[in-house]
Amino acid sequence: MHAFLSVTRLLSIWERLRGSFWFLPSLMAAGAVILSFAAVQLDAAMEADAYGRFEFIYLFGPEGARAILSAVATSMITVAGLTFSITMLTLQLASSQFGPRLLRNFMRDRGNQLVLGTFISTFVYCLLVLRTVKGVEGSSFVPHLAVAIGVVLAVAGLAVLIYFIHHTASSIRIETLLASLADETAATIDRLFPERLGDEQPETDVQPPDFRPGLIVWPQTSGYVQSVDSAALLRLATEEDLIISVVAKPGKFVTERDPLLRIVATNATGEDKLDALRSTVIVGIERTPYQDLDFSIRRVVEIAQRALSPGINDPTTALYCIDRLREALVRLAERRTPSSYRHDDDGRLRIVAEPVSFEAVAVGAFGAVALYAGTDSDVLNGLASALDAVIAAAEGKDRARLLGLRRSLRQRVCDES
Repeated sequence: MHAFLSVTRLLSIWERLRGSFWFLPSLMAAGAVILSFAAVQLDAAMEADAYGRFEFIYLFGPEGARAILSAVATSMITVAGLTFSITMLTLQLASSQFGPRLLRNFMRDRGNQLVLGTFISTFVYCLLVLRTVKGVEGSSFVPHLAVAIGVVLAVAGLAVLIYFIHHTASSIRIETLLASLADETAATIDRLFPERLGDEQPETDVQPPDFRPGLIVWPQTSGYVQSVDSAALLRLATEEDLIISVVAKPGKFVTERDPLLRIVATNATGEDKLDALRSTVIVGIERTPYQDLDFSIRRVVEIAQRALSPGINDPTTALYCIDRLREALVRLAERRTPSSYRHDDDGRLRIVAEPVSFEAVAVGAFGAVALYAGTDSDVLNGLASALDAVIAAAEGKDRARLLGLRRSLRQRVCDES
């Protein structure tokens, strides 16, 4: 299995493309190029009297067509520059107010990409149609249909501009941002913990082998582990008769000296197989929420910590964050923790990977916010109430540290009252 065939690697590439400002606008600009050639060719094939059937088509001479296309192109590139400036200002505001980890969400916003793409593609379309307008004696050609399409695109650009103003104002509201983060966190929980409590229990875990004398798969570059293609890893382990321990979980920072995987092999394993195994682990320069639940939670925690800092002092925002943390952690508490072991179809142990610890995530999130809460009784009460809901949902799981944190918060509330 080659690196480029890894489903997780393809998803990683797709996520990077989605998070760029250039990808969707580039696709739309390419579509504008195709549309311009198609419209001009259709104009060339139409008879002169055919335009009378379409009342919406403006019938201009060469100079009028040039004026219309030039006006549309000039206005579109001007508005595109204004849109880009507003977007950069929004990113700067989001970085300073909510934290640099949230820039990824604003850059991935399809609305902003669509707006920028609309203006750029309309500009490109008008330029390409403008070159086909001919008004010299003996060679006159005006693509009336293509000019009419340019006018329609200009009107659409006006509607998109109004949408952009509304969308930008809405996207920087804390409620909208937290709702987006909550949706991403819920998707991560569903991805990592697909089964709810009460579902069929997994097979009894077995004692894993000693991986210390085995082979080690090292990363080729330093960075954060973004995702692990468990399906491809299991398939490779079955084909090569391997037992694999996943050492570097999503969210962990690794260097060239840190192991990704440890392998127990019954036969010699070639370098090409080690490369195939390495390709199942995606390492990048930043953490992503796809398989990194702690990162998903920490983004909400960071907003709460910034809100409670002396420079901002916004406990209401912190309470919004606590509500979203409660929503996510109650959802997590209701899910069954998957087994550390994965077997092939014959029941043989193939992969050992420690799952995310519910208690560690919950205590880490609430404890980090509590550290910044100080003596604010509203925030402390909000944390205690959220903990009560999470503890109630986590019945049957290890809750010792959560109960200890709740007692500590209740004591702090009593001391401040």
